[in-house]
Amino acid sequence: QLQLVESGGGLVQPGGSLRLSCAASGFTSDYYAIGWFRQAPGKEREGVSCISSSGDRRKYADSVTGRFTISRDNAKNTVYLQMNSLKPEDTAVYYCAARHLRWGCSFGRNEYDYWGQGTQVTVSS
Repeated sequence: QLQLVESGGGLVQPGGSLRLSCAASGFTSDYYAIGWFRQAPGKEREGVSCISSSGDRRKYADSVTGRFTISRDNAKNTVYLQMNSLKPEDTAVYYCAARHLRWGCSFGRNEYDYWGQGTQVTVSS
């Protein structure tokens, strides 16, 4: 059973940066697309970014394009989300998720089979 563990969340001032990590273990397939989602209080969980199993395809939500960068190190079984120029509206619990997919990635929340426990990101002065 694939397990995902997020880390790197915390409190940061507006304009600051954080790097989230998603460490995976227990692989049963060579091909996993990874997505980052977030959920703010009172709101639905939304897709933020995703990356294909090889790392050659990446997608970003319009709200984070130009500020967030997703990457993966398959040798370390870890996916990163570098978040720059953070805004108060980025405050949320951030989750990474995995799905069996050889090509591409997606923001479809229901398409992902495995989820981490989440890490809190708070952007406030």
